Amino acid sequence: MQEDNALPWLPRLTAWGGPRFLQIADALQAAVADGLLQPGDRLPPQRHLAALLDVDLTTVTRAYDEARRRHLLEGRGARGTYVAAPKVALTAVLDLGMNTPPPPAGLDFDDLLKQGLSQVLMGADSALLMTYHLGGGSDVDRQAGAQWLRPMLGPVDAEQLVVCPGAQAAIAASILALTEPGDVILAEPMGYPGLRTAATQLGRQIIAVPSDPHGMLPDDLEQACRLHQPALLYLNPTLQNPTATTMPLERRQALVRIAQRNHVRIVEDDPYWLLAETPPPPLASLAPEQVLYISTLSKCLTPGLRVAFVRVRDPALRERFQTALRSFALMVSPLSAALATQWILGGSAYGLMEGVRKEARLRHRMARDLLAGRYSGAGDGLHVWLELPGYWSPAQLAQAAQREGIAVTPAEAFASGAADTAQVNAIRISLGSIKDRGRLQAGLQRLSALLARRPDAFTAAVV
Repeated sequence: MQEDNALPWLPRLTAWGGPRFLQIADALQAAVADGLLQPGDRLPPQRHLAALLDVDLTTVTRAYDEARRRHLLEGRGARGTYVAAPKVALTAVLDLGMNTPPPPAGLDFDDLLKQGLSQVLMGADSALLMTYHLGGGSDVDRQAGAQWLRPMLGPVDAEQLVVCPGAQAAIAASILALTEPGDVILAEPMGYPGLRTAATQLGRQIIAVPSDPHGMLPDDLEQACRLHQPALLYLNPTLQNPTATTMPLERRQALVRIAQRNHVRIVEDDPYWLLAETPPPPLASLAPEQVLYISTLSKCLTPGLRVAFVRVRDPALRERFQTALRSFALMVSPLSAALATQWILGGSAYGLMEGVRKEARLRHRMARDLLAGRYSGAGDGLHVWLELPGYWSPAQLAQAAQREGIAVTPAEAFASGAADTAQVNAIRISLGSIKDRGRLQAGLQRLSALLARRPDAFTAAVV
């Protein structure tokens, strides 16, 4: 057994770290992933570790049990507890690039999924779950959508909703329904890459409108409307992807007035509103007739659900939208829609969402602590927009991080249209895609160390 002063993996238990037994288990996992603990290493007896950490014995016992569940430890009877040989590769890439919701602590997602599907199958005709459905969702699916959107938009007429197979499909259908080939779409300089992908494939042009930390600049939007006669304005005003900024109410009102004055429809992509602490009202609540509103379940619940609710107030536009959607995505999977509806109407969706929200905020506190001096997030949502020191470029940093087993997303990936990214020296860090906090902590620590080094020092180290 190692001496007490030779246990570098010992966790520093913190208030933001969640249950203490999980912090200990996460520290063990991070230590194994980083090589601080090797297969065959003997761990301290539980009473001894409890004394070192100033916790009760039960906490350490639960931590060791959790570590065994993760296949990190194995008991050898009276000889003690040892680090187990890995059953899976522990050197897999630490993914800080994919923006997915984190798994909530203390919630058994497998059990939630099994229960939800069991309830769906007991309450529905299985034949209807495996056949074609037209019309943008069933009546009960749209009623579930109206309930889901109520915190954002207040009372919603379910007849105004279309159920879509995810936000990307909704964005593409919006472009098809609201624009013609060659039309201009206005967007912020940094934005969701899926917009650019859809617009390019459909032959539309994206023009970037300058922004500040509060969002798109009203005067520049006014000028762009006069100059380009746009058909559409795309905005993601709450916890914007990738900058994580939330547009204040006054800016929202100003942009809506300009769009109304210039007869420009707005597509409001709003996946993170329910994760924000105190978000302003959506644009769609300020100008219901002007805004096509998209809310996906992928960021608040789970990306595999592939269900988004779209509110389109105007009946003629709603019909055009549905026609456009059917041209490439006939329907949302009936089984996915039924599961989403069961979770929403049965209440499970809200427990899952609250768990995601709490876990995301805990991870933001972790990032703020580990990226001290560099973290500039809002404390909620799924991602952080990290400004880089001048000696790193986004592409350089992303490549260097990849060599060290970390995936991040450079600013260039988010450039809208012909936006100049030369002055944007940042990367997006996603906090939810790494399941275990211990591995997330390891990834953030490695990234922090990398940021402190200059590219020439890194190059010399790997040559």
